[in-house]
Amino acid sequence: MHDYVIAGAGSAGCVLAGRLSADPNASVCLLEAGPADTNPLIRMPIGLMWLMMSRRLNWRYFTEPQTHLDHRRLFWPRGKTLGGSSSSNAMIYVRGHPSDYDAWAALGNHGWSHAEVLPYFLRAEHHESLGGSPWHGAQGPLNVTRQRCPNVLSRVFIEAAHEAGYPLNDDFNGARQEGVGLFDVTQKNGERWSAARAYLQPARERANLTVHTGARAVRLLLEGGRAVGIRYAQGGELKTVRARREVIVCCGAIGTPQLLMLSGIGPEDELRRHGIAVAHTLPGVGANLQDHLDVLVVHRCLQPVSLGVSPRTLAAQFRNLADYLGYRSGPWTTNAAEAGGFVRSAPDLDLPDLQFHFTPARLHDHARNLRAAARTLFGHGYALHACVLRPKSRGRIGLNGADWRLAPRIDPDYLSAPEDMSGMKAALRAARRVLAAPAFDPYRGEEIRPGVAVRDDAAIERFIARGAESIYHPVGTCRMGNDDMAVVDDALRVRGIDGLRIVDASVMPTLVGGNTNAPTIMIAEKAADLIHAAAGAPLAGSGMEIA
Repeated sequence: MHDYVIAGAGSAGCVLAGRLSADPNASVCLLEAGPADTNPLIRMPIGLMWLMMSRRLNWRYFTEPQTHLDHRRLFWPRGKTLGGSSSSNAMIYVRGHPSDYDAWAALGNHGWSHAEVLPYFLRAEHHESLGGSPWHGAQGPLNVTRQRCPNVLSRVFIEAAHEAGYPLNDDFNGARQEGVGLFDVTQKNGERWSAARAYLQPARERANLTVHTGARAVRLLLEGGRAVGIRYAQGGELKTVRARREVIVCCGAIGTPQLLMLSGIGPEDELRRHGIAVAHTLPGVGANLQDHLDVLVVHRCLQPVSLGVSPRTLAAQFRNLADYLGYRSGPWTTNAAEAGGFVRSAPDLDLPDLQFHFTPARLHDHARNLRAAARTLFGHGYALHACVLRPKSRGRIGLNGADWRLAPRIDPDYLSAPEDMSGMKAALRAARRVLAAPAFDPYRGEEIRPGVAVRDDAAIERFIARGAESIYHPVGTCRMGNDDMAVVDDALRVRGIDGLRIVDASVMPTLVGGNTNAPTIMIAEKAADLIHAAAGAPLAGSGMEIA
């Protein structure tokens, strides 16, 4: 038996394991369905393309056919190893806009305004260049840094975006989010710095921390309206671990609602449909699914300067490999989406409504399989992603059956809100305007996607329906709030069940205006204080540090 049992060693689970086990009087058990994070491609930043394809290290989910996207099933990769998606993502450190958190507080979630969550961002962060400034931390375990060797095309993108009328910004997490620039990344010494390396690795030798890999949580154990443990599958056996104080679910926006419903917690009709006994009715479990949908403009590059491989650059690739293996420097430290920005589609808007991610490669189908990866790697080009930051469409996570081995039913219902299609068209036009700017003149080859024939509204809508993809920011499926559809309260406690909390991106009431990994880590940092306070233990930062 342990004081705390945590399901899921993703970004949030690693934070909690590190913070809670810093109390020597508390024992912590962490369960992770995937293997240990020992694959060298996890540490190598450019390895992210292969990590997306790995069935061992990635859940490789697919959505239900999307009505408004030509009935396509979209690829949804999620990390399946210690560190979760922080071990396989593009390492972009972006917090979102301050107004996102003020909106959470305005919904009745006390303690979640930007002023109240900023200290947790700072506590998590160790920024190599800006640490100690009012907007950045210097003492946290999560290493954040400038990019070591950005591609020349990423700097060309920034110049082009400025020519297109967008302001420059060298810190998207500072006083102002709006503008274009290079992204900060979660790397250290040229390697990926995941939540597992930041929070879990320094704590692994603690006697009060137990970590099980290959341990899939399959059911929450409930007794008398209280969560008392977790049933999990490991090595072909079903095992049980019990908790004295709390069970904490950190399985993410897809896995958390699935685990709750498999345990009989959720909408009655969904549970009864699959023959699952209702333990506790919570209609909001699985609802409110939100994600950033991404449209892509791709050009060939006239000069062999992109991340692609060609006969002219083959020798350089061997030098790049040597630079990385010997010095952790050079192009192999790339996070792929090196530059980007937050911009307004119309000047009268109060805040940015679009995000750019620029990739100095001829990206094809997000490199989701070997064929797509080959088409991405061989040949020179560049790509600009654009997404609507605050979509109105809402979807749902459901079940495909009562068997825990079945993948959940994922239906984001993209573009079900008509204004989202309007936003996507504006995003595509903004991306094209940037790539048409003079800075790209020496590099600009043929527009591969959408192609020059795609110009009028009808053609653009068809292209979006046939080509838009997720940019992998699902949130909201066990949202925080105080209404009937809320799953957790503002202390992240599951409504109506004692001893059970949810700590991951599923609790976000609304999608933040940016990437979601840094906000997830912030949520877990704040949750650690909430959990310590409930137990009467010292808070993190009171002599209870990670290492």
